[in-house]
Amino acid sequence: MIESSDFNSKKEKVPSLARKIVHGGMWIFLWRIIEKLMGLIRLIVVARLLSPNDFGLLGVAALVTAILNIFLESGFNQALIHKKEKIQEFLNTAWTVQAIRGLFIFTIIWLIAPFAATFFNEPKSLNIIRFFAFTQVIDGFRNIGLVFFQKEMEFKKQFFCNIFPEIIALIATIWAAYILRNVWALVIGALTCSAFIFIFSYAMHPYRPRLEFDLSKFKILISFGKWVIGYGILGFLIIQGDDILVGKVLGAAALGLYQMAYRISNLPATQITHVIIQVTFPAYAKLQDNIPRLREAYLRVLRIVAFVSFPLAGLIFVFCSSFTDLFLGEKWMQMVPAMKVLCAFGLIRSLTATTGPIFVGVGKPKIMTWLSSIQLIIMIIIIYPLTKKWGILGTAIATLIPNFITPVLASVQLIKIIKCSLKNFLIPIVVPLIGSGLMICLAVFLLHVGGQTNIWLFAADLLLVSGCYLLSIYYLGKIFDYNMQELIRQITQQFRSKNVA
Repeated sequence: MIESSDFNSKKEKVPSLARKIVHGGMWIFLWRIIEKLMGLIRLIVVARLLSPNDFGLLGVAALVTAILNIFLESGFNQALIHKKEKIQEFLNTAWTVQAIRGLFIFTIIWLIAPFAATFFNEPKSLNIIRFFAFTQVIDGFRNIGLVFFQKEMEFKKQFFCNIFPEIIALIATIWAAYILRNVWALVIGALTCSAFIFIFSYAMHPYRPRLEFDLSKFKILISFGKWVIGYGILGFLIIQGDDILVGKVLGAAALGLYQMAYRISNLPATQITHVIIQVTFPAYAKLQDNIPRLREAYLRVLRIVAFVSFPLAGLIFVFCSSFTDLFLGEKWMQMVPAMKVLCAFGLIRSLTATTGPIFVGVGKPKIMTWLSSIQLIIMIIIIYPLTKKWGILGTAIATLIPNFITPVLASVQLIKIIKCSLKNFLIPIVVPLIGSGLMICLAVFLLHVGGQTNIWLFAADLLLVSGCYLLSIYYLGKIFDYNMQELIRQITQQFRSKNVA
């Protein structure tokens, strides 16, 4: 995302890269919107057919799988994307390691499933853990050629590779939930999604991997990937460590409530973060030797992320109780206090996610590893006593507290790398913060005056407060030189351009 003046110079590379970023961002954003709409449909339908305990049982299986998955991560995809030279000679080795890794994880999970079920005090989770682990075998043999879609920012192809499997999985999950009325509907949905992504990976990309292992190529890939692995392990413990503790200390039903609260409250983080990492990491890798353009690209990304994240987090915070009551039902209302706390965590996580692709893109993933270490240590110290005292609300508070510290440290490192002034860094954050504050005040007033007794009133309030936010941004932009509409106009022009390399 580069200033329009940059498009008048060096027409061979800069416009091509900028337009690729915009086109890629639009396709990934469209994918996340569609995915979230499907997820909302699945959430509303399946949550009414199944219980929090059913979601908790699947959560146990997903946690066991994720633990092994992250500790045996290779970091090869990030290494392949970061490499400037051609990567074809590395693909077979990377795919071979990926396939062996999937089989190994499946075998280990099958063997340790009884111990995992005992650890979480959930005997019913034994077979669920084992069958859910089949996703690792399927994912391990997925076509490694898909890495080209991200490396070359061909996200339109990635969009179609993901959208159809998700639609099929949605239909399968709802159908199975209606017939079975138990946790196995969720397992069927997960397996269906993995199977069809595997099929589409070979249908969408012509590369055909074969078994081959070259030790020298393996060493080159792992030398970069080791810091990505370290960051991934720490990130997993930070993001999933609370789930492990809740499942162990409070049980599967509490885990189901907590994971649902987390999923809804972290919509800004999980959706925007996904778009940021997929689009900006390869772009930053290409701009790593050009600090002025790297800085300009980052500040634009930060402005867009903050513009979307602040109001989303604010809306979820204010309306989460009404949403839960209207759409999910009374049995889910216990999660609302934790959801409100996790909204703040999701907002900070969304903003902090803009720094990670910069650190990896310029070849400094070590910074993320150290920052995550600090965050994890703080969380480990406080999470158990707070969870014991206040249940899932205490867990949410323990998750939030470290996120007030590490983003400051990450921002200091980022400003040094991109050589940015503090004022230019803060303006993209301050303006949407003020606008969201005004929006929240109006939303609280509307709830106090009229409440939300039906879906139509809920929708009307959402539209009204969203309009308040946009109007606030318009007038605040004149005060703080925050011209969001001009940025949107430039992005729209770039997206419409047909001269995409």
